[in-house]
Amino acid sequence: MNHDNDDALDSLLRDAFDGPVMDGGFSDRVMQALPRRRRARSWILVAGICSGVVAGWLALGPASVLRAGWRDWLHHDMSSAAIILLLVVAAMSLLGLVWGLAEIEDQQGQGLGAPR
Repeated sequence: MNHDNDDALDSLLRDAFDGPVMDGGFSDRVMQALPRRRRARSWILVAGICSGVVAGWLALGPASVLRAGWRDWLHHDMSSAAIILLLVVAAMSLLGLVWGLAEIEDQQGQGLGAPR
């Protein structure tokens, strides 16, 4: 369905019907028959984060640019390596932020997030 037609279709449906359609309790019975939502396993997230940090450390440990950038940043010397390191950290933070906002928007679209 086109999103352009959503408002017109919504107003047409609201004008045509006075209220909710009575279903004789069908919706309530279906909701009660659905299985309970599974609880999120937080240990999987923690294990994934830890393994990602270890894999990143092992892969990027030998890179001299990162070590030089870290050393220069700690000594308050803004060399090109330190600026690259800061830009990479900022870019990764922005990507995480965008991903988090997209997930919240998806959850709200599915009725899982907090109400707007």
